[in-house]
Amino acid sequence: MVGVPLARRSKRRAHRIPHRLEAVVDYARLGWASCLGAHPLREGQRACSCDRVGCPDPGAHPLSPAWRMQATTDTAQLTRWWGQEPEANVVLPTGRVFDVFDVPAEIGMSALTSLESSLESSGPVAVNGGRVLFFVATRGNPEDEDEWWTSSIDHAPETIESNPGLRWHCRDSYVLAPPSSLVGGGSVKWLRPPDGRPLPDPLRVLDVLAD
Repeated sequence: MVGVPLARRSKRRAHRIPHRLEAVVDYARLGWASCLGAHPLREGQRACSCDRVGCPDPGAHPLSPAWRMQATTDTAQLTRWWGQEPEANVVLPTGRVFDVFDVPAEIGMSALTSLESSLESSGPVAVNGGRVLFFVATRGNPEDEDEWWTSSIDHAPETIESNPGLRWHCRDSYVLAPPSSLVGGGSVKWLRPPDGRPLPDPLRVLDVLAD
């Protein structure tokens, strides 16, 4: 930045909105609520910023057990939260505006290609490590559906780890959203960012994933 005084450059940096806050404000404009998430620790013996010793899911869960009630689109509240916790990851509750299909990366990339080759919109799609997340219109809170589904779509798995296929995040669930940081480095990233268009029909996307 040649020709710009150092004091002015420092002032610009000081007033720049933190990256995560930028993201949650953009989500709020879409009507997507956010809440504070734990984040990975780079130093020390603990892997997660939460108070739990031996956290089973470091950097990938809400900071507060009251996250369902706390998640908000209020930009003033979001600004306060991320002003106090600038490294906090971004957690988006599902089953409100959108559901999320969470699949292994190989399946997800193949499905994304299939959706786009059919000239249909894939909707927002993110990558979280070895998983790909498809954001689809929510089906609300149907009584006969469970929070987690396997790839066979016939029962809810006892644990996520024992069922590496399809996971359907709907009511009372959440996903880690871009630009959240991941254990071991890297971050959650958009492959196809949200653009304000209507989200795709979940059953249509599910058909492609099942194929």
